[in-house]
Amino acid sequence: MRVTKYEHAALLIEAEGKALVVDPGIFTNPLPDVHNVVALVLTHQHADHWTADHLDRILRTTGQIPIYAPADVAGAAAGYDITVVSPGDGVRIGPFALEFFGGEHAVIHESLPLVDNVGVLVNEQFYYPGDSYAVPRGRSIALLAAPVGAPWLKIGEAMDFVLAVDPRRAFATHDMTLSTIGREMGRERLKWAVEQGGGEFVALDPGEAIDI
Repeated sequence: MRVTKYEHAALLIEAEGKALVVDPGIFTNPLPDVHNVVALVLTHQHADHWTADHLDRILRTTGQIPIYAPADVAGAAAGYDITVVSPGDGVRIGPFALEFFGGEHAVIHESLPLVDNVGVLVNEQFYYPGDSYAVPRGRSIALLAAPVGAPWLKIGEAMDFVLAVDPRRAFATHDMTLSTIGREMGRERLKWAVEQGGGEFVALDPGEAIDI
């Protein structure tokens, strides 16, 4: 299985000649090749994790494919055929077994309403929490995509999240709101956290990939 990081929170996961797209939002450039995409996962409704332009572009190429997302997205993405998923759900599509965790977006401020959010575990190996610190309890994670910069994120909490997941490898995502210096500082903190369990941190820039 290969995981490619794109701008901000967008991910492309490939296995057996098929692909899964996760969270293509407003900070993400059009993905270069989506012909083999069999499904999309949208972790929550915020625009930095999905846009109609991205969905339309992908669906024009692939035809109708499942879009898995929490209930809030089904309301926000009117006109799209959303398959609603909740924490504890599991689905299989092509070579991908998906499990969903969490339930709520991390708190930005008490004045802002909470929205639904699901983390996704792919083939029991790769985990991405969306905008949350939801830990996939009882799972041994080979590769973690760990958020590193956001209005809701405090780097100490992000480090604690990585420590709790204890993956064998990790890379930083959700990073387009950071300066270059801020991104590198955040990566260094996450690197420390993953190394505490004997794991390895991998610095991925947009378009770069890692194999599991």
